[in-house]
Amino acid sequence: MTAEDRQREIINAARRTGSVDVTTLALELGVAKETVRRDLRVLEDHGLLRRTHGGAYPVESAGFETTLAFRATSHLPEKRRIAAAAAELLGDAETLFVDEGFTPQLIAEALPRDRPLTVVTASLTTAGALAETGNTTVLLLGGRVRPGTLATVDHWTTKMLAGFVIDLAYIGANGISRDHGLTTPDPAVSEVKTQAIRASRRTIFAGVHTKFGAVSFCRFAEIAQLEAMVTSSQLPSSEAHRYALQGPQVIRV
Repeated sequence: MTAEDRQREIINAARRTGSVDVTTLALELGVAKETVRRDLRVLEDHGLLRRTHGGAYPVESAGFETTLAFRATSHLPEKRRIAAAAAELLGDAETLFVDEGFTPQLIAEALPRDRPLTVVTASLTTAGALAETGNTTVLLLGGRVRPGTLATVDHWTTKMLAGFVIDLAYIGANGISRDHGLTTPDPAVSEVKTQAIRASRRTIFAGVHTKFGAVSFCRFAEIAQLEAMVTSSQLPSSEAHRYALQGPQVIRV
């Protein structure tokens, strides 16, 4: 097996399972661990993987994006903590935008039930989760439904958003970096996120630590546009401080 074939097998395995382990790969590919580590470095240099201690996970790109079903199975305890902490930042907001994705859905479910709220969302799953909540009015944005994420996009979606003034937007991203801001693989999704931030007085990013340092295809926001960033405690405090220097409060839970 050539190095190119090995690396193709590694990236396919990472995308299939969500992460890969050096020891397991070495056994499956019949090569030394150092060979696998070298392959992972090459794949990271090409922006296809992010290395971790003992392994790597795939970076989402214009050609690869994880499904909502997959996101619901990865980093679940961290996502629940992040969602709870993000919901606590609601303040006196009465109108909210809740982004597509599993972590924003968890935020929606963690919102208080004892006060009237209006939630605007492009996510069918979030709308469904909130539809029977007594004090919450749900506005589902129309548009083309993307099958992997079950969220609406295109001009119908952005046109509806352009007519709103929203107190607070809870935004997710496929990647977030100090140099390139918040990014996502699909231009249609990027347009929805851009318009949601434009329509909102406050914006809070919520996402696990693996999003940090990753860069996807379409940039939709700068770090300085965020009021706060809520992420998992695995993000090093030194890295959190570097993001905070650009403006937002960084909360690690």
